[in-house]
Amino acid sequence: MLNTNLKIIALLFACQFFISTQSVANEIRIAVASNFYPTMKEIVEQFEFEAINPSINNKIVLIPGSSGKHYAQVINGAPFDIFFSADKIRPILLEQQGLVKNESRFTYALGKLALWSPINGFVDSEGQVLYDKNFRFLAIANPKIAPYGIASRETLVSMSLWKNVHKKLVRGENIAQAFQFIDSGNVELGFVSFSQLMRPNFSLKGSFWEVPQSLYNPIEQQAVLLRDSRLGRTFIEFVQTDKALNIISKFGYDLP
Repeated sequence: MLNTNLKIIALLFACQFFISTQSVANEIRIAVASNFYPTMKEIVEQFEFEAINPSINNKIVLIPGSSGKHYAQVINGAPFDIFFSADKIRPILLEQQGLVKNESRFTYALGKLALWSPINGFVDSEGQVLYDKNFRFLAIANPKIAPYGIASRETLVSMSLWKNVHKKLVRGENIAQAFQFIDSGNVELGFVSFSQLMRPNFSLKGSFWEVPQSLYNPIEQQAVLLRDSRLGRTFIEFVQTDKALNIISKFGYDLP
């Protein structure tokens, strides 16, 4: 009887260990560019509603931030399963370094830049306000680490304004922080992601100019799988379905 009880206890322990390891295995951590974070939250909600087996303990953790910082964290061993960058440069670099699984790199959205002010009538339909210099500060994402910051700098260079407005620049760590500078009223004008203005839960105020894409290089946003798992592969597949693409389009992105 004692041996039988010991076998039962051992079996129960093994089952508990298996369930525990399955729980850990079914958690993925997604590093996502800050501009795409609101969109990603809705995609995850739709994915959990449709694709996840409710009998399995799955968990998707989103970590928003600048693409440059995420890239640095990945190459230094951060435990991310998937990386949704705001550009294609960093995913390509990760692929070249052998850190991408299953040839998974793909374009999930095409970003667009906008010049926005919460003040009605402040921004005209051609961005002439940048030449008028009737503003104290101009918010942009940091061009050193944020793709939308690079696009903002390219726009100002194309307009021959980079040197003229350089002293007025207020740099956010990422496009979300640049947006917050403007939305709070601390900065009256700045470059943001067009998707930030178009997101469904945002009550748009003020005035904006959708920057012509001829003024900056295309913002081709790409994603890569960093750690192979069934949940990770399933999620990446879902992001490329029509339902996910409809969400991406609804938030103001062009589709690849």
